[in-house]
Amino acid sequence: MRTRRFSNVIGFDDAPFPRNHRGTVKIVGTVFADRRLDGVLVGEIEKDGFDASAKLADLVRTSKFFQHARLIMLQGITMGGFNVVDVFDLHHQLDLPILVVARHAPDMDAVRRALVEHLPGGQAKWAVLESLGAMEPVAGVYVQRVGLTRPQAAETLQHWAMHSRIPEPLRCAHLIAGALATGQSRNRP
Repeated sequence: MRTRRFSNVIGFDDAPFPRNHRGTVKIVGTVFADRRLDGVLVGEIEKDGFDASAKLADLVRTSKFFQHARLIMLQGITMGGFNVVDVFDLHHQLDLPILVVARHAPDMDAVRRALVEHLPGGQAKWAVLESLGAMEPVAGVYVQRVGLTRPQAAETLQHWAMHSRIPEPLRCAHLIAGALATGQSRNRP
């Protein structure tokens, strides 16, 4: 039995920033219609803030690409430092499946300590991470998912991983975000 193929995908990553940076951080979404780059979305979120889910939802919902989008991919569940994306809220706002991808499983004990011990509102951010559960290995990467099954996630990753294990929408978002911040793209995601 074949699983559902997500042909129109928007992949998001954040731009790099210096450790002592304060204020907003650029986020980039690459819009793919099947395997063709069809558009780019650019927005901003607050470094270590609480606005990632709302800003991502607004960026997608107000774009000309929204009506065709079938899946949102995220390069990790935190953006702009520790601005945690509430993927349940994002899924609810957009009514689209959310696939979070990382090359390596994060050290969740270290993440919890950093959030709870060093950031205002860190306990609430940790609660979001904890409710999603641990990342699971799928197709050579680690994922968290809302609104799609593990087999759908595996097929999606295999379809979109064209030049590395990282799906093309995330790989391209990473390259563009790096170029926006530094004038040229940086290392692999």
